[in-house]
Order: sequence, then structure tokens, then C-alpha cells
Amino acid sequence: MSFQISVQPSNRQFTCDDGETVLAAAIRAGVGLPYGCKNGACGSCKGKLLSGSIDQGKHQEKALSAAEAEQGQALFCCAVPHTDLVIEAREVLGVGEFPIKKMPSRVAKIERVTDDVAIISLQLPANERLQYLAGQYIEFLLKDNKRRSYSMANAPYKDEQITVHIRHMPGGLFTDQVFGTMKERDILRFEGPLGTFFLREDSSKPMILLASGTGFAPIKAIIEQATHNKTERAIVLYWGGRRPRDLYMHELCEEWARTLPNFRYVPVVSDALPEDNWNGRTGFVHRAVIDDFADLSGYQVYACGAPIVVDSAKRDFIALRQLPEDEFYADSFTSEADLA
Repeated sequence: MSFQISVQPSNRQFTCDDGETVLAAAIRAGVGLPYGCKNGACGSCKGKLLSGSIDQGKHQEKALSAAEAEQGQALFCCAVPHTDLVIEAREVLGVGEFPIKKMPSRVAKIERVTDDVAIISLQLPANERLQYLAGQYIEFLLKDNKRRSYSMANAPYKDEQITVHIRHMPGGLFTDQVFGTMKERDILRFEGPLGTFFLREDSSKPMILLASGTGFAPIKAIIEQATHNKTERAIVLYWGGRRPRDLYMHELCEEWARTLPNFRYVPVVSDALPEDNWNGRTGFVHRAVIDDFADLSGYQVYACGAPIVVDSAKRDFIALRQLPEDEFYADSFTSEADLA
């Protein structure tokens, strides 16, 4: 049995198999519904159910509250149809441009940049390349059908190897492996490209890039791609961490600030210790943006990192600084506990 899904206002249609989620069917059909985590944790895929019946499935309350569900809202990443559906969602153009593939890769390099952050470089098979948009992610395919998602930290034009930034989550199925037993030349399988967080190259608006921790990874890819495209758009990068060491590629960002036209870098540290000798900006990284900009109505914002940072930025930028809601693009990093 299968069900017909109609998307408003675009009038796109696709088929959803019995037991399949709406989002999985949309991805398979190349229909660009917005999404992030794919597991009911981030809320990026939230839309409206106009007609039909679904099983909403397991999800986090912060992603879809009971009140929102009563109002007809749904999380399409974990919504399974019981009937044909008509849904309302803002489609993302360009997301189905490249095929989603499962590929093997070889660990070419493991670089420990801090005690709890590693940069992994992956070598793809000879004569194969992964086509993707700057900001998208891949999912590593693990045992027992488990998956772990990581953003690609290099721009698509620098695709000789794929790099990912991984923070150690003690007890995590994948990160314990990375920081314990993984070695160069190990084989990892992944699927990608995935996600609707990517550089919108059809805009001339100035960009504010907001990153917390390893949320810097896709932001780095976006900066590299914009630079490669010789963009004339103004770019301001705000990167936040608890301690200065959490800004693990600080020197690279300072180099960009020295050498790239129309680029500015604002590092922000929330919990510096006296021994850190930190003399820069302090506090919450999204508050630094609010302090610096009285009006964001003419900007695009790309935000990536901890859910509390992304959610707070979206709420406050829209409410306090007039940012258009459809110009806030985000990738909220969920932890391995969220994905268990």
C-alpha cells in the first residue's frame, strides 16, 4: 500500500510507502522539504497537516508541542501516513540537485585539535566525488542500523577529501570509537549529501554566520564556498565557545579577517578562566550579534551549533532585530543521546 502526498502551496506530489515517513519519501522523490536531524529533535521539518491522518511517531516536546499538534502542526521526519495527505510546507529549492549516495571512504587523517575535538579527513574511492552544497551533512552508517550525522567542513570545490569535525561525547557509540580505536586507513561507510542547511547563492544580502562549538564545521564550508565564488557580500562570523580552546580554528578565522575583503570575525567566549587570559568578547554568542546590530531586516543569518544557541538566536533575531523568519537558516546539532 502507498499514499499520495500533496504539498501546498507548490502543488508538488509524491508517493509515500506504507510505514515510511513523509520526509523519507520526499527525499527519495527529490522534493525539498526542509529538515535537519531527521529524528524528531530539532523541529526543522515542522509543517502543517491540511488533510489526512498520520501517526506522529516519537519526537521531542521542544520540537513539536502538544499544543502545536492540536493546531495541525506535524513533524514530517517522524510522521507516518495512514491516508493520503495534503500538507503545507515551504520547499527548499536546490536540495534535490545532487543524488544521495551510499559510499565507502578511508580514514586518511585524524587530527586531534583539542582534547575533545578531532578533525577526520576521508578519502573517497578513486574516480568518485561527492557532489553537495556547502553546509550539508553526511550520515555515517554504523552497526545495528544506527547512524550519526556530521556536517562536511570543506567546500564542494575542495572535494579531494571530505572533512568532518567531531566532538567527543563520552559513552557515544561513534565518538568513543573515533577517540578510542579509530586509526588511519579504517573504512567508514556514509550516505549523503543530506540537509537543507546550505549557502543560498542566489542572494546578494549581507550574511551573519553564527556558530557554537563544532557548529563551525558547515560554517567553514560556507565561507570557503562564498570566497571561491568571489562573493561581494559582506560576511560577519560570530563563533562562540565556553573557553578559548573551544575555538579550535581561531587562527584560520583571524587569517580570513586579515585577507578576505568584506569579512569580519568576532570570537565570543562564555566561561573563560583566569588562566585563559581572554581579552575578547564574552557572554552568549547570539547576544553579541544583538549588541552589534540594531536591525537585521536586510540580512541573511546562517546558524549552526547547540540547539539552545540556534533556538535563542532565531527567537531573538526575529523578535528583537526584525530578521525575516525565512532568512534564518539553521542546523541544530543534536547529541548522540538524542539519537539513541
